[in-house]
Amino acid sequence: MTVKDFQSRGQLSIFASYYKPHLKLFLLDLSCALCISIIDLLFPWVSRLCMNRLLPQRLFGTFFAVMAVMALAYLLKGALYHTVTYWGHMMGVNIEADMRRDLFEHMQTLSFSFFDKNRTGQLMSRVTTDLFEIGELAHHGPEDLFISIITLAGAFCVMLTIRWELALAVFTIVPIFAGFTIFQRGRMRRRSVEVKKKTAVINGEVESSISGIRTAQAFANENEENRKFNRSNDLFREAKRDYYKSFATYHAGMEICVGMMSVVVIAVGGALIMENKMDYTDLITFSLYVTTFITPIRKLSAFVEQFMQGMAGFGRFVELMRTEPEIQDAPDAADLGTAQGDIRVENVTFTYDPTQPPVLDQVSLHIPRGETLAVVGPSGGGKTTLCQLIPRFYDVTEGAILLDGKDVREVKLSSLRRNIGIVQQDVFLFAGTIFDNIAYGHPGATEAEIIAAAKKAELYDDVMAMPDGFQTYVGERGVMLSGGQKQRVSIARVFLKDPPVLILDEATSALDTVTEQHIQSAFDELSKGRTTLIIAHRLSTVRSAHRIAVIDNNRVLELGTWEELNARNGKFAALCKAQGLR
Repeated sequence: MTVKDFQSRGQLSIFASYYKPHLKLFLLDLSCALCISIIDLLFPWVSRLCMNRLLPQRLFGTFFAVMAVMALAYLLKGALYHTVTYWGHMMGVNIEADMRRDLFEHMQTLSFSFFDKNRTGQLMSRVTTDLFEIGELAHHGPEDLFISIITLAGAFCVMLTIRWELALAVFTIVPIFAGFTIFQRGRMRRRSVEVKKKTAVINGEVESSISGIRTAQAFANENEENRKFNRSNDLFREAKRDYYKSFATYHAGMEICVGMMSVVVIAVGGALIMENKMDYTDLITFSLYVTTFITPIRKLSAFVEQFMQGMAGFGRFVELMRTEPEIQDAPDAADLGTAQGDIRVENVTFTYDPTQPPVLDQVSLHIPRGETLAVVGPSGGGKTTLCQLIPRFYDVTEGAILLDGKDVREVKLSSLRRNIGIVQQDVFLFAGTIFDNIAYGHPGATEAEIIAAAKKAELYDDVMAMPDGFQTYVGERGVMLSGGQKQRVSIARVFLKDPPVLILDEATSALDTVTEQHIQSAFDELSKGRTTLIIAHRLSTVRSAHRIAVIDNNRVLELGTWEELNARNGKFAALCKAQGLR
């Protein structure tokens, strides 16, 4: 389903749609559940038949034959329960997996601005905890509801044939229970939603704390991290307390209703026996049916709890699935093909927040095919933002960015980003091997191509010196590698991708001078024949650029070659002087 489908349909309709691919399993589950209910309903009736007719008439052979049939029926019930338990759970797992797939695929389409506003841990809770509970509801919900309705209706009908007065007396408890359930349902759902929110908060805190544990220990701030966690943990505990208070009230009410049924059977049944309107066999049969009654009522009780938790999670799932990506293809977007690399920035203004001053204000630049343009200036001037607008991580507020004369908003995102390679300061490596991380630049690349990319990035010798070579595990976020090695893995990725446009976003600013010089040659090789944008604070790294743009106060202040800008004795010259360069 598309985002529009999620926006136009109700939650129950969306939930039901996930059963469609697994309709055979669903029907198998309900069929087995129906057979289980029939077997449970037959036993008290058969017992009454035996006590009223077979035993008084001394039909012992028939009696034992009936008992043998009932024994076989209960063996069948065991097999049916196995089917319901296994295949029913597999149906729930399949639905959960389908939802998780759709959610993950949808999250891949969401824009940077969405992830700017939402914590990773909170999103993780929606992908894992919420969907697990939805999967349990998808299996148990319809099954328990179906069994309960069939068993209650069947038991009531049989009880009416035995003694309608007693049946009606017992069934008067059911509307009371139903009304109490409806009353408590809203309260339990609100509490369940609150628990989900607090679970997301604590997941976010844990994810943040674990990711930053090295920083916490470096600053000896373990107590501060414990304080923040305990605050979130206390909020979670309070939410759980409120939920279980509502849950306890519901279960207490349910137990009262169940107990009252037994009291009504004995009291009313005893009165009927006193009036010779009923015998002890019928009273025993009624007692068995009350026991049969209690089982679906308990199932309904469990269903209510599961429904509250599952639908609270499903509501959060639907909410996220209804979130439209801010950056998406235009209806008539065309495939860019292989770009030549001519970039034009035309009167671009951009702001992250409409209430705040623009980060870029009427910026215009032309970067011809194959040219290397360095973008320098003080921090916060808009350099990185400019480079994030070219691959459409964000859309311009005003103006336009053209690649080969085509507005980037009018071409398919996949084709646009396929033509752009980015090397950032903060390199992200996935948990896996060096080989896997290089291959990320071009999934499906051959081993020879990956080795060639490593050689171009001047990484090959380092890798071969490692005990496991290209199969060396890089650790979480690449912690097993040095800063220079991580950067060269990133460079190797781009070599493998082989894009016509290259963006180097302060790619060496976190490295020492020796490592920087070592990597610079890899960058020089990478930039050959490509349109290249270099964002840098260290001006020594941009001396070989064809032109340099100085951005400050959200505008392009100066533009020219290294020699031209120094000759002007302006902003760039001042920056060079500050770094001891001329």
